[in-house]
Amino acid sequence: MDMQGQRSLAATQQQAWDALNDPDILKACIPGCEKFEPAGNGGYNVTTALKIGPVAARFTGKVQLTDIVPPQSYQLNFDAQGGVAGFGKGHSKVELTPTDHGCELRYSVHSTVGGKIAQLGQRLIDGAAKSLADDFFKRFDAELLRRHPPADAGDAVPPDTAVRSGGIPAWVWILIAAAIVALGWALMR
Repeated sequence: MDMQGQRSLAATQQQAWDALNDPDILKACIPGCEKFEPAGNGGYNVTTALKIGPVAARFTGKVQLTDIVPPQSYQLNFDAQGGVAGFGKGHSKVELTPTDHGCELRYSVHSTVGGKIAQLGQRLIDGAAKSLADDFFKRFDAELLRRHPPADAGDAVPPDTAVRSGGIPAWVWILIAAAIVALGWALMR
């Protein structure tokens, strides 16, 4: 599956970059995330519990950051196993661009899933993915605003200004792969 999307964030490019590289923030923002720990050399070990339709499972896996250009971009490579529930693997490109009111996060994802999850049907997976991604971004936006409140509340970018295309957001695949989105997401830039 291939897809891409973007999200306006009410934080500077550097603030968003720091948050996207903070395992504690990611663990708190990824729905169902039980573990998001550094594994050295830009890698993370991740465990996430997910329920998509009738399939509930704990996914464990790895997220590896490559092509890192702080504070602008990186690529996430992810691979996760959920036993009989299935697996997820792929990569995601994350880019942060400064704007007048914060920054814009853009992402693209290529991923593959297999096992019971793949048998659920695209509509169910897309719906669950959208819900998980929306939940992640609400938590991530709230955490950014908590850590970096805008000087003028009138300058804040509304947290629900996401634009998505192509189906499942990157953070959902990271959640599936890790239990990851993340990336995230995480991690999307």
